[in-house]
Amino acid sequence: MNQAVILDTHGGPDVLRVADSRLPGPAAGEVTVAHRAVGINRIDLHYRSGVYPHALPHGLGFEGAGVIEAVGEGVRGLRPGDRVAYATGPLGAYAQARNLPASHLIKLPPDIGFDAAMAFLYKGLTVQYLFRQAYRPQAGETVLFHGAASGVGLIACQWARLLGVQLIGTVGDSAGAALAREHGAWRTVDTRHEDVAARVVALTGGAGVAAVYDGAGRDTWQASLDSLRPRGLLISFDEATGPVTDVALSALQKKSLYLTRTSLAAYLNTPTRLLAAASELFGHVRAKALRAHIPRHYPLAQAARAHAALEKRSIAAAVLIPS
Repeated sequence: MNQAVILDTHGGPDVLRVADSRLPGPAAGEVTVAHRAVGINRIDLHYRSGVYPHALPHGLGFEGAGVIEAVGEGVRGLRPGDRVAYATGPLGAYAQARNLPASHLIKLPPDIGFDAAMAFLYKGLTVQYLFRQAYRPQAGETVLFHGAASGVGLIACQWARLLGVQLIGTVGDSAGAALAREHGAWRTVDTRHEDVAARVVALTGGAGVAAVYDGAGRDTWQASLDSLRPRGLLISFDEATGPVTDVALSALQKKSLYLTRTSLAAYLNTPTRLLAAASELFGHVRAKALRAHIPRHYPLAQAARAHAALEKRSIAAAVLIPS
């Protein structure tokens, strides 16, 4: 039997339950992956709560790493025993094993462990598409990144330093500020005690930043717009503090601003794009230009406990280890 985490209704962590079922063999174009580690990301909390709607009942999780157990008809370049990972799969990663399209899989380099991959794959690919595709900041440019002490934010700080980009990061406290600067942030802004836009404008000599990477949403929307230089770009890639609603296009007019709402799946939507992004990410990780902290481990049956800890911010990241 195969154990998987299912939710029948949206709500808090307590709606998560573990169910047993038989896993059929892979269909044509699919592979069966036996998970060794499963990543938990904040987007999972949105699907659990219903902020991102999905037909019920359904599983959770887009990110996993493990070993291929079986290969369906028509699959080329993959075989049983291969070590693989994915970060753009369909929902359902919270499971001991699963079937998914082979096009989502990335072969893991032999020197990158399963839990290490879950520490940086989804987050690192997010930064890759934000910095290398959505807007490519140039050396010497200044950008604003909200949540600089988060898992995604810390990788963004490092990648910005690698590119020679001056990253201003918003943080929630002095500990977060120190952590962001340690990882490469040029300057930080404490959202509890400082006016974000005023501080950003002051740091840039009144010019504003070339781009804002906003994963917060509702609470940072106006500050993001006010921090941009004329014809600057606001890249919204998540809405951790809630959705931005009732947006008036006239808000962009004064400085002729650009706005885009992005997603990892839309940017890495072909095997060629996915593998190219992963190759660049793995190259930086193996060169030790990028690093990620190994998240807290939880058994699959304690997915609800992991979600609760993430929501309370008592931990920064978590990985499920199927038994």
